Amino acid sequence: MFSLYIQKRANIKDDILSGLTVALALVPEAVAFSFVAGVQPLVGLYAAFIVGIITAVVGGRPGMISGATGALAVIMIELVAKHGVEYLFAAVVLMGIIQITAGILRLGKFIRLIPHPVMLGFVNGLAIVIFLSQLRHFKIPGESGVLIWMGGTALWMMLGLVGITMAVIHFLPRITRAVPAPLIAILVITVAVTGFNIDTLKVSDMASVGGGLPQFHIPMIPLTWETLVIILPYSLILAVVGLLESLMTLSLVDEITETRGNGNRECFGQGIANVVSGFFGTMGGCAMIGQSMINVNSGGRGRLSGISAAVFLLMCILFASRFIEMIPLAALVGVMFMVVVSTFEWSSFRILHKMPRADAFVLVLVSGVTVFTDLAIAVAAGVVVSALVFAWKSGKNIRIDSHVSARGVSVYSLTGPLFFGSVRKFLEYFEPHKDQENVVIDFKHSRVCDQSGLEALKSLSERYFSHGKRLHLKHLSTECQRFLKSMENFVVINIIEKPQLHVMPGSGRKPMLAPHLKKQQKENYF
Repeated sequence: MFSLYIQKRANIKDDILSGLTVALALVPEAVAFSFVAGVQPLVGLYAAFIVGIITAVVGGRPGMISGATGALAVIMIELVAKHGVEYLFAAVVLMGIIQITAGILRLGKFIRLIPHPVMLGFVNGLAIVIFLSQLRHFKIPGESGVLIWMGGTALWMMLGLVGITMAVIHFLPRITRAVPAPLIAILVITVAVTGFNIDTLKVSDMASVGGGLPQFHIPMIPLTWETLVIILPYSLILAVVGLLESLMTLSLVDEITETRGNGNRECFGQGIANVVSGFFGTMGGCAMIGQSMINVNSGGRGRLSGISAAVFLLMCILFASRFIEMIPLAALVGVMFMVVVSTFEWSSFRILHKMPRADAFVLVLVSGVTVFTDLAIAVAAGVVVSALVFAWKSGKNIRIDSHVSARGVSVYSLTGPLFFGSVRKFLEYFEPHKDQENVVIDFKHSRVCDQSGLEALKSLSERYFSHGKRLHLKHLSTECQRFLKSMENFVVINIIEKPQLHVMPGSGRKPMLAPHLKKQQKENYF
């Protein structure tokens, strides 16, 4: 079911060390997303382990990291608040089943339909979201328990530690790449804070990350139709958002590593992971762009990096929780800020004024919607706007050339697609009261693309029939001919089929028209 491709021993080292770095970065994220969803921290940590290891083994993108994410957590809030956490576990199982179905139906290939400006907007928007999500670590509880922004020495200490972390990550690769720079930065800051007894926020200030092994747990809910009605809408949204974020992250990792993942297999892997995750009492998850970028930038390329990240995370929960809780949040914030810097497409500023206005608008739109709503709505909005722009431009590209033949027939040669975006221009060109008795429309350089185009032909035929004239169509596609013939009781159109040519086997002679078609050909040309 899976392959572990490792060609050199150095790859094993890079994958393991990058996995350790990712595991350290996963802890505060999983805890934070658990709070967002309204569940206990271990629910998010176990989700990061189960989803991470299963997708690393059976998923379609080596090197990509999956776990509990904010995009899914914000959808889970309402379900947990209204019906309780057991309904969440059931919804996660159903989400996984939907994703497995998407993989079996090979729906992952539709990621290719997402335009490049949408991809750029997605990347920039997520970079901004990651940046904004880290700002919460610059807040502390006030006197009334409400979080307030840091100030004074605490703020400058936090900023200084974040800056040192970013500097280590930036400059260390110029000296050596033997060890991932983010891992060294985390160790340096942790040792410095512990050694000098610096007063700053640590992972322990968020929550305890210690616990045992995840336990198998069947969701304690009534198996009734009412239960399905409750969880199905949430499961559908979770499945769509999870697959969108996973497939978009897959495409981004493909571009960075110059390799190609398998979208359909990733759908299947995400589904399996979420089904198992739901039955072990966790919140499920999907691909994590931030942690995936940490992994890739730290040298993680193979499946072993994702497996290592999940295993190290479990080890942290079981045995090393007190050491993980010693890590300053400033170190992890610095790592995530460097992810923001490397993720954001800074070149988009340079090319924005050179892009077509519609593409530039889509880029900005997707970025903004990603920040203020969520990924699914942003991608859907970007695709819809791009499709409408394409339809508008294609609709204007239709061209019609006309002349009257020697036999007194009005002949129109159509160039460009006939579809909902071009039917109005197509219909406005014809004036039945001015045409000859017989009118031919040649579709040799055109194609009827949708129902709107077919309805336009039907409407045009009725206009000519009302003036006592006959419409003839040439070079129509087989599908279009079949549809129009099925409507012959309502449509008065003569479809001129392409003459069949017959060649004697092995004769080497040029194709000759079959004798029984000679008369038909003559009639077709009037």
